[in-house]
Amino acid sequence: MEGFGFGLAAFAFWGFIASCVIGGIWYAIREKETQHETLRRIIESGRDVDAAVIDRIMSDGGKSEDDLKVGGYITLSVAPGLALLGYVLKVATDNDQVFIILLGVGGLVLFIATGLLVAAKVVERGKASSNETPML
Repeated sequence: MEGFGFGLAAFAFWGFIASCVIGGIWYAIREKETQHETLRRIIESGRDVDAAVIDRIMSDGGKSEDDLKVGGYITLSVAPGLALLGYVLKVATDNDQVFIILLGVGGLVLFIATGLLVAAKVVERGKASSNETPML
């Protein structure tokens, strides 16, 4: 019975992960459909549609680098928390392996946070370079 419970817990975990991924994909598709519908209604109403209007409607509002920064800072604050949890569990259980394992997990989370912050900088620089006027 113990093996069945672990299998059920693993299935529930991966089912949750799958539902989050599917929900995110569904949300992105619906958001794009809404943007296209807005653009379609503007065109049907007979108004002038120039590139600036299309860019404003179809853009993400400049939130991608902000989202990456927020995610990076949140993840960055989790890394020392995992190391502290490992230390507390080491003291509570008198098991050095727990501390080493959670220290490694904290290091992994630290690298993920660094990657998110670097990605935010890359996106920010990419948007800045695409907005620059070319030199004549």
